Amino acid sequence: MPAKELTRPCMDCKDAEAVLTTRKRSLCSHCFKLFIAHKTFRRMDHHKAPPKKQKDYVPSKLLLPLSLGVSSSVLLHILDGQLQRQIANIHGRVAYQLHVLVIEPSTISPGNLSYDSNFEELQRKFPTHAFTRLPFHSVFEYVPEMKDLINEYAGTQFADDSSRSDKDRLAAFRACVATATSKDDLDNVLLTRLVVAFAKQAGCETILWGDSDTRLAAKTLAGAAKGRGASLTWQVSDGMSPWGVQFEFPLRDINKPELHQFASVCSELANIVVPDQPISENTLTKNLSIDELMMRYVETQGAKYPGVIANVSRTANKLQPAGSDDCAECALCGSLVSNVKGNTGITVSSQFGESQGSRFCYGCSRSRPEVRS
Repeated sequence: MPAKELTRPCMDCKDAEAVLTTRKRSLCSHCFKLFIAHKTFRRMDHHKAPPKKQKDYVPSKLLLPLSLGVSSSVLLHILDGQLQRQIANIHGRVAYQLHVLVIEPSTISPGNLSYDSNFEELQRKFPTHAFTRLPFHSVFEYVPEMKDLINEYAGTQFADDSSRSDKDRLAAFRACVATATSKDDLDNVLLTRLVVAFAKQAGCETILWGDSDTRLAAKTLAGAAKGRGASLTWQVSDGMSPWGVQFEFPLRDINKPELHQFASVCSELANIVVPDQPISENTLTKNLSIDELMMRYVETQGAKYPGVIANVSRTANKLQPAGSDDCAECALCGSLVSNVKGNTGITVSSQFGESQGSRFCYGCSRSRPEVRS
């Protein structure tokens, strides 16, 4: 019996109907998932297990912060598949162990629901990994100095009350921040500090961030606009962070539309991924943060010129940190307080006392509650 004629055969296997098109190639769902997985594995090549003859081998522990969004969820699915194949191979060893950290979305934004069912489904679909779920205010537990630090940082705009719960203290601090850009900026700093502190306590030597190429390009542009260009060497680049934990971005060669395509043909993620909340078209531009504006810009331009947007994150990944043995680090975000010439960002720092200005970098100083843009 002759084989069924395909109307649009997959350009790779030629044996199945193409259902997706990416980078001018029409692929079936299986070949498309292989294509995306291969892009990810290339970034994970250095995480290899030694030969079987080497005794006393303990796989390294890697932390994967999971937002339940499409990017980090796809990354978990791809890495889980790689590890399951290694486990099934009796002659091999697993290259690493995954610990998945979920910061409860409802504690970050009041508009978010509590995704209990998503978390339960996550544990059911990926039972071989360790999972931890934390509220946002646990940053005070994992970073004990943060309570005193935010009091010093916020200045007179924030009246801390040690008798209140950690949840209420964090809410009060976030409420005293005036602009949307500063709110997003400080939330990102606190989330990073929480993830890093948890990674160190859990014995994880590397953090695998689920940022797509699209997200990294937006972070690059936003970081430069907010005065955080010096920290791009670890915020969007693979390398060592100021806290002694390696940062890696395995999805840096894949754009966000491709990750949405992957999720659409991956039934395992159907009840896990939380859809992005679109920004209302009626929202005034002045009410958006720089991060939101840059993400909107990159998503719009990326649809027209994907190669140009990809070059933004590729170029940022080539940046090298400047020699800074004598330079102090920002007490809040870990970036350098001064640049290579010793400039402390005088336009902002001069608004505060010398002792305050020297504790925080230019980017953090711009986001302080006492600064009005």
